[in-house]
Amino acid sequence: MTTQTGHTEAIAASRVIGTSVYNTEGTHIGDIEDVMLDKLSNGIMFAVIGFGGFLGIGEKYHAIPWASLDYDEDKGGYVVPFTKEQLKAAPAYSIDELTGADGEAARDASYSYYKVEPYWH
Repeated sequence: MTTQTGHTEAIAASRVIGTSVYNTEGTHIGDIEDVMLDKLSNGIMFAVIGFGGFLGIGEKYHAIPWASLDYDEDKGGYVVPFTKEQLKAAPAYSIDELTGADGEAARDASYSYYKVEPYWH
């Protein structure tokens, strides 16, 4: 089944990881490093986006609510409805922090910061 925008409802995580992410201005902001799954609700907690850094040094990781990503076929990547300023000011984590406390701290901070309706309510 496809969504209203013509995208399929299911996609393999292996196809998502490594995909480019762009902001509202069309600037490449990073790539999807991983996808965090909520095993209890069967939902996707968030996408882990790597921002900045060079050759893996100094890179920060952001938890972006999955519902905020929209695939753009022309760009060959996902677009998030956030400005460069919003993304720069967003909570950033290490990989260990993203998974600590079962990922709930990063998830909750992300959904609150981006003002995205929580999927778990």
